[in-house]
Amino acid sequence: MQEKTFYTITVFSENTVGVLNQITTIFTRRQLNIESLSVSPSAIDGIHKFTITTFLDSEEAAIKLVKQIDKRVDVLKAYFNTDEELVYQEIALYKIETAKLVATSNIEKLVRKYNARILDVSDHSTIIQKTGHYEETQALFEELSESIGVLQFIRSGRVAITKSRVERLSDMIERRRLIDESNK
Repeated sequence: MQEKTFYTITVFSENTVGVLNQITTIFTRRQLNIESLSVSPSAIDGIHKFTITTFLDSEEAAIKLVKQIDKRVDVLKAYFNTDEELVYQEIALYKIETAKLVATSNIEKLVRKYNARILDVSDHSTIIQKTGHYEETQALFEELSESIGVLQFIRSGRVAITKSRVERLSDMIERRRLIDESNK
């Protein structure tokens, strides 16, 4: 059996109703699981960026997926990348019972070990934040679960930018602008 590769799919679109549904339908039709999803405004005014992670069998499968996404009317452009081409992070929040946290003698050591931050402390709970890759946020979750217990846990979807000089869509918009000007 062929090992699957983890891909990050980046989709640029105007912020219109239904775009997310159009994109996720393509994943459903291809029976692909979305591992994480985040959406935010991009560096380009008026354009939103969807960052979606999934496992695919091959680069050819990634190319086909991106081409299907590109066919959507509301999508400006879609791209795929492997981890080596990106700088990426996730954020995780952990809610711990304050009394149990105080009872342990190694909280400072734990926070330093994982380069985490304490965001909020109340009588009943403490909120810890960790940013990093999945493996890092998961390791802290496992250690907290085993040593103290975790009341609540949440991890964001991946946020990622390419290592290239500018946002890929910027180049495409500039080419379109130059073509439009030459056609005048």
